[in-house]
Amino acid sequence: MDLKEIAREFAKISTPNISDALDRLRIKGGLLGITPVVEGVKMAGTAFTVRFIPASQTEYKPWKTYIDQAKEGDVIVIDNGGRDYCTVWGGLLTARARDLGIAGTVIDGVCRDVDVIRELRYPVFSRGRFMMTGKDRVQLAGLNEPINVAGLLVKPGDIIVGDDSGVVVVPQEKAEEVLKIAKEIHETEGKILEEVKRGIPLAEARAKHRYGELQRPRD
Repeated sequence: MDLKEIAREFAKISTPNISDALDRLRIKGGLLGITPVVEGVKMAGTAFTVRFIPASQTEYKPWKTYIDQAKEGDVIVIDNGGRDYCTVWGGLLTARARDLGIAGTVIDGVCRDVDVIRELRYPVFSRGRFMMTGKDRVQLAGLNEPINVAGLLVKPGDIIVGDDSGVVVVPQEKAEEVLKIAKEIHETEGKILEEVKRGIPLAEARAKHRYGELQRPRD
């Protein structure tokens, strides 16, 4: 499968199941502090990375628009250094991303125009929201290069999955292996749930399916 196909398969699985699969492989993938702006929407796609730096660090450059370089099925992942004093995502970018078929946006920083984001039900995951513009405060420094988001490395093409529980990053070179394990965990938890619905005690169902070992490394 190519990465876009793999991302579509990940869309069928929860971030907790994916996180457990990453744990089994000793890969840290959860983006701590990055939470959904819109509840009840799922996001899965390949990373299109963007990096901003403070405008004062280099010679002034005009504000640049990068959105039209992203492709359908991408997740735009923005490294704004965790800045909470200015935004790098709002209503206009949301509308354009929706038109382009972008899968969602992750921001190590804040967003604005939350009313537009929620009206369009577009998946945005950020550290919060704040109305002050990033224009003249930050500037674009890099596109489709490795970036740091919430302390984790994100590379162009990595699989990004987000839901109400948060966002996980799956390294592209491990994507198929993680997907296989995540599906196994998803199916096992489904079996436990079905048994509990039939009246079997949770402790018994968990023990039967070795629930406590699902996330443990095998070596």
